[in-house]
Amino acid sequence: MKQLFSLVFVLFISLSGSLKSYAGPPFGTDDPEPVGFRHWEYYLSSMDQFQPGFSTGTLPHFELNYGLIRGCQIHFELPMNYSVDKNKEFRYGYAFTEIGFKYRFYSSKDESFQVGTFPIFEVPTVKNTNFSNNKLQVYLPLWLQKSFGRFTTYGGGGYWINPGDGNKNWIYAGWEIQYDISKHFTMGGELFYKSPAINGTHSFVGFNIGGFVNFSEKLHFIWSVGHSITNDHTTTAYAGFLITI
Repeated sequence: MKQLFSLVFVLFISLSGSLKSYAGPPFGTDDPEPVGFRHWEYYLSSMDQFQPGFSTGTLPHFELNYGLIRGCQIHFELPMNYSVDKNKEFRYGYAFTEIGFKYRFYSSKDESFQVGTFPIFEVPTVKNTNFSNNKLQVYLPLWLQKSFGRFTTYGGGGYWINPGDGNKNWIYAGWEIQYDISKHFTMGGELFYKSPAINGTHSFVGFNIGGFVNFSEKLHFIWSVGHSITNDHTTTAYAGFLITI
């Protein structure tokens, strides 16, 4: 794994180009940098997990971020969820609305180093026993970011409050690196960790590689693919469109 990430890093720094980088989706690891004041981000995406005999994800989900005040953004995500089991039974529906507030509480003068938090609230909205236990879930993270010209690296982690029968509170942590190959292409990769969220399950370590295809300063295609390193034999994928205004 160290050799793989070393190879990716060498490839990135051997290339050139420049365009503003975006963080968070298509990766699970987030950053502390909010959307600019009075600017918008719109996502229409699908996020998926595939295991032997079972698949689940969003199809699609809509995400909205808005720079409400300087250094802060509000966040909404509306996911349509699906699952397919080994018997080919297909389930589909809406359950949670995701609400968040990203706050950058430290930034260096040139914004090359930033620190912030991004509390997330998974709010039960529609009673749907396939995708919800009708309990509020809360994520409390800390994120850091460092930029070196066209190269950006960020990461951190936090604590998920996950009530409900059979559930347990859990930790998500990750670190990502990305590079603007040209004004049209950005590539990146992340390594992440999840502690058990359900009694009787195991911790999970995985990776994703992906990036952005920047059709213009406003329209972007974002994608990632990855796999578990420990346990579960899980493949992950993300694909969607991002509009920045």
